[in-house]
Amino acid sequence: MDATELRGRVQEFLAAHDPKSTDRLEFLRARFDAGLAWVHFPEGLGGLGAARELQADVDAAFAEAGAPDNEPHMNVIGLGMAAPTILRFGDDEQRERYLRPLWTGEEIWCQLFSEPGAGSDLAALSTRAVRDGEEWVVDGQKVWTSLAHQARWAILVTRSDPDQPKHKGLTYFICDMTAPGVEVRPLRQITGEAEFNEVFLTGVRIPDSQRLGEVGQGWSVALGTLMNERVAIGGRTPPRESGLIGAAADQWRSHPEKRTPGLHDRLLELWVEAEALRLASIRLRQQMAVGEPGPEGSAIKSAFAELNQRLTGYQLELLGEEGLEYDDWTFRQPEFTDFTKRGPGFRYLRAKGNTIEGGTTEILRNVIAERVLGLPPEIRTDKDKPWKELPR
Repeated sequence: MDATELRGRVQEFLAAHDPKSTDRLEFLRARFDAGLAWVHFPEGLGGLGAARELQADVDAAFAEAGAPDNEPHMNVIGLGMAAPTILRFGDDEQRERYLRPLWTGEEIWCQLFSEPGAGSDLAALSTRAVRDGEEWVVDGQKVWTSLAHQARWAILVTRSDPDQPKHKGLTYFICDMTAPGVEVRPLRQITGEAEFNEVFLTGVRIPDSQRLGEVGQGWSVALGTLMNERVAIGGRTPPRESGLIGAAADQWRSHPEKRTPGLHDRLLELWVEAEALRLASIRLRQQMAVGEPGPEGSAIKSAFAELNQRLTGYQLELLGEEGLEYDDWTFRQPEFTDFTKRGPGFRYLRAKGNTIEGGTTEILRNVIAERVLGLPPEIRTDKDKPWKELPR
């Protein structure tokens, strides 16, 4: 199936579902059923088994027609992480149940991975899952959970066998965020907002039918999720001079009185870096079109995070005293965060989290060194010891 045929399918769909007169949710459900949601997914699951790179053509055709989208910024974890994980590791029943309402935005997803004692070293997690017949009983605490206050479902990694080494005793689940025993508490950040939450799981019962992958194979499933997460965070392909480099360039143009030769040189350097990263993201998307996301996503995400911090610092330096002003310190739990819609002070503070969330830069450099460059691995003395014997 080529781009011309896909465009034809979109036109046929639009002729039968006028976006101006069709209910938004009805339109999105019909688009999924027509295979025009994720065109590279299998037929019956929102796709047509087409090449991944054709998705951009389909999205552009719908946008040109003024059709509603599924507001991807509202469900980034579901679309970028949960969906590909369910597709790869879920069974037929799970794919049928979860993928359609996920894509339409009817059900929001969050990610229950990090813990107070298991952030960068995720495999050290201690949230326990104990089997009880056809159910599992889960107890533990997760932290830095985006969208937990809105989510209907969560992807959850637990420790099901403490007698195994830390990477081998894990099991992966889909967790109902409305189940008894799930408690969500907001975490206020340096920005004043609470994008993130901590989640307490107390005697939460999860049916075995909501397990993804085999018992004890949760690390393999989690790795698949993490590779998709890093691509979702750092592998977007926005237009040239958009995002934070666009904000920095706009400030330069609108404040001629603040310009200096040194600031001009730095802006040019940052602009070149941003463009190089944008092109690298395009290449990564092309690589993904012919296979699963690999460790290269770690390099993109790491570069994206560090560039964001330098760009936001540059904006404050350019603005001088004006850059010290802060637009709004109101405590709230936003539905999503848009850097470009807030002031430079907010952007500067929020960018500090970019090198932590989605995998710390230090850990990502290890991934790049070992899995991309083939350098000798870091010495790990705890790799083969049972988890229960490790110091905590």
